Amino acid sequence: MKELKPDALWTHLHWLSVLAEQGSFTRAAERLEVSKAAVSQKIKELEHLAGVPLVRRTTRTMQLTSAGQKLVEELKAPLSQIVQSFISVRDAQGPLRGLVRVTAPVAFSRQQLVPHIIEFMARYPQVRVQLEVSDRLVSLAAEGYDLAIRHSDSLPETHVAHRLCATRTLVVAAPEYLRRHGTPETPQALAAHRCLYYPRGVELPEWGFVPQGERGERVTVPISGNFATNNSESIRDAAVAGMGIALLPDFSAHAALESGALAPLLPAWRPVGAFADSLYILRPWSAQVPRAVAAFTAFLREAFGPEARREPG
Repeated sequence: MKELKPDALWTHLHWLSVLAEQGSFTRAAERLEVSKAAVSQKIKELEHLAGVPLVRRTTRTMQLTSAGQKLVEELKAPLSQIVQSFISVRDAQGPLRGLVRVTAPVAFSRQQLVPHIIEFMARYPQVRVQLEVSDRLVSLAAEGYDLAIRHSDSLPETHVAHRLCATRTLVVAAPEYLRRHGTPETPQALAAHRCLYYPRGVELPEWGFVPQGERGERVTVPISGNFATNNSESIRDAAVAGMGIALLPDFSAHAALESGALAPLLPAWRPVGAFADSLYILRPWSAQVPRAVAAFTAFLREAFGPEARREPG
């Protein structure tokens, strides 16, 4: 193997850090947009020059050696500084440009987020936005995302979070279902109805409520039904089809409520414990933020701010 000088190893060191971050040669190759063989070759060259193994390979897994782990840990700060310095120089002048990688929940993306992304890209045509639509809580750093939109009240302390807007949980049903089965006037009456719900492990399904706008004890109601799914759009569609009463976040129910396909129920009660009360946009902490990421964040905060937010139902 040709001897490599240390000052020719910047690519090798970067690829090792990506390999450690991704946890596999396949994912590292996908992230770097190169072949798996190319990543393997770079690591072999680096190990040859270092004189020690840096990665333990098996047919199914890879793991850093103690030397590899030490090298990766010591590389984090300088490699991050190099990236941030380049971003600062690149973004200092000229039109807004760059790539913004975002992950967001399925229902919120389809019904609320995508129209705003289209508007943002029309305003900044040199910015590219890559949206991952998934209800899975991804690791931003490990999977290379700049931003995540989370419908959650529990956020990682290592990230910077901005509240986009408040959300409400609504009890809804199709008018046809209510004509056939009656309209529940209290939470306890839900026990006699077909309910469409998110499955929560092996626990028996139940919904919690507190009185709206006044103090009172929480009421917990066991519910049952013949359809459960972990996607709010699917629950909404089942409710529109008259299959039962649903508990939905407002952004999933909004269009169906406006069209009359669904009707709100139990106005004197507020559902609790099913969905978060806010939507947030978050990013990993960094001293410097790319202009495109900062602009996209500011744009969404304005788009979903109090003056722009319409309350459904």
